[in-house]
Amino acid sequence: MRLYNTQTQRKEEFVPSDPGRVTMYVCGPTVYSYAHIGNARPAVVFDVLARLLRREFGGLKYVRNITDIDDKINAAAQQQGVPIAALTEKYTAAYHADLHALGVLPPDSEPRVTMHIPQIIGMIQTLVERGNAYIAEGHVLFHVPSFPDYGNLSHRNHDDMMAGARVEVAPYKRDPADFVLWKPSTSELPGWESPWGRGRPGWHIECSVMAETHLGETIDIHGGGHDLVFPHHENENAQSTCSHDGRPLCRYWVHNGLITVDGEKMAKSVGNILLVRDLLDRADGESIRMALLSAHYRGPLDWSEAALRQAKRSLDRLYQPLRDMEDVPVDESSEAPPEAFIECLRDDLNTPKAFAVLFGLAHQAHLSADRREQARIKNAMLACGAMLGLIRQDPEDWFAGGADAEADTAEIERLVKAREAARAVRNFPAADRIRDTLHQMGVTVEDGAHGTRWRRTG
Repeated sequence: MRLYNTQTQRKEEFVPSDPGRVTMYVCGPTVYSYAHIGNARPAVVFDVLARLLRREFGGLKYVRNITDIDDKINAAAQQQGVPIAALTEKYTAAYHADLHALGVLPPDSEPRVTMHIPQIIGMIQTLVERGNAYIAEGHVLFHVPSFPDYGNLSHRNHDDMMAGARVEVAPYKRDPADFVLWKPSTSELPGWESPWGRGRPGWHIECSVMAETHLGETIDIHGGGHDLVFPHHENENAQSTCSHDGRPLCRYWVHNGLITVDGEKMAKSVGNILLVRDLLDRADGESIRMALLSAHYRGPLDWSEAALRQAKRSLDRLYQPLRDMEDVPVDESSEAPPEAFIECLRDDLNTPKAFAVLFGLAHQAHLSADRREQARIKNAMLACGAMLGLIRQDPEDWFAGGADAEADTAEIERLVKAREAARAVRNFPAADRIRDTLHQMGVTVEDGAHGTRWRRTG
């Protein structure tokens, strides 16, 4: 198995420290608003990677955190006039609901920052004692020059990092690149008692502590979006390495590419932020997941309505042969993807190539009339789908618009039966009129050896 390591800038063979317990930490959301499609991409990508790691190595401890203390959270709670805890619970629940709709399995552990304050204070104390951090005007800051390897993850020099980051140049900083580990809190803000006074943690220290607490000092894989490489992961790496006597935080840094919308960067100023919950109002979660996996995870992904429609059509092409083979039994206990499919995922999670194998199986299904061969193909397709988190619905539910479709299925069934009755007495003009009515409802009717079937297309 090979993964692209951001730190070394090359694909490397993945060899975990303990094959019986692979460790992976992925940065989760800061819960002050609803998740957008950019938040969903790493959740889906690392969900597929987690499925692959469990298959390849058996044991996996996957941790994805929740950041429930942050200045953005404080501001949102004040603006909405609600307690901070109520706000974070609301948006954590919404995040979970969105990911469930996208077929994302829960991680093994989902730590929250506010449950790790003593450990955060402990790591900061270690950094102060070792000379990597200092106290200034109620703040504790990490002193970047104390870590000579700073910049080795993002491959930026000091000047580039300062030019490309939103750095607060405070007078109490010894170096402009120094970043906050602990900050003072006023009485109106959440805070905890510490050796440096009442305050709250900085953003970067939180993930270092949660990764160490739940996975150990050096983990196998640290994941997240490419926008986190600098400064978040660069800072995590520095403070963890210094607090661990030089032992690295992570052995393989894995980052997914960012999402644009119709060719433009997604930004509030542009007004093109796409919330997952809004997309789910007009598309099913499986199509959204398919669209997110359609490009290689490391590259950019341009989101558009056309891409979403194409994802739905692609899933139709996979569900149709499964529908045609609905009476072909398979032994679910022996479900296993073809080696060619797994090899695509082993090669740095190459989902586009894996899809090519899966669509090849769908093509074979159309050509085969042998039930034993159909059983093999159906078994292989379902096994591939399980790895990708796709084609897990009953095909009839899929083509009916999903088990929870709001459209009037009973009315569609009535019209389909009326059309069949018209065809039976050779009243083809009436049958055609009913077909046109169904088409206007976004329903396609298919006549074949199996009889008449229908599926939603709009």
